[in-house]
Amino acid sequence: MSTPLSIRDRQTPLKAQYQSDPDTAQMTTRVYSTTTGNDPMRVQIGTDAGETRIDAVAHPAVGGYDDTACSGDLLITAYAACQEITLRLVATAMGIDLQHLELAVEGEWDVRGTLGVDRETPVGYTKIHTTINVVTDAPEEKVQKLLERFERYCVVGATLRTPPELSMSYSIEPATAVS
Repeated sequence: MSTPLSIRDRQTPLKAQYQSDPDTAQMTTRVYSTTTGNDPMRVQIGTDAGETRIDAVAHPAVGGYDDTACSGDLLITAYAACQEITLRLVATAMGIDLQHLELAVEGEWDVRGTLGVDRETPVGYTKIHTTINVVTDAPEEKVQKLLERFERYCVVGATLRTPPELSMSYSIEPATAVS
């Protein structure tokens, strides 16, 4: 059985490639609808990452279900996952052994905005807060540097702080064309 490559061994050739040919660093990630059935409160999204399918429901506060994550849950789940992966990668790069890491993300939102009850109420999260608990023998100053640095490299966090340009295109076909 072969030993898995270290993070540095995995990333060094990628960094060299992206430095010598910046065009190869440009990525497009794609997800798409794979929903079947007629329940408007349940959807399924596919990804280009293998056969991955992600179920999502409308939140119970808007009449949905409590048996599956809603899209807002998935947004803050993606943020939590990105933060934890990035924190662990940066810790490894800094030589910090994390014996235990616990991370929780909370998002605050007002349902009145989503339901159109109050047009002045914003739709979506108005506050997202992360709580991190790190158990390590590393010196406090080094851990403090880790906690100051890792968020810079978190793709989801950076996207939330500086939202990308959003666009949409659509087509309309007669119902008989859909099979």
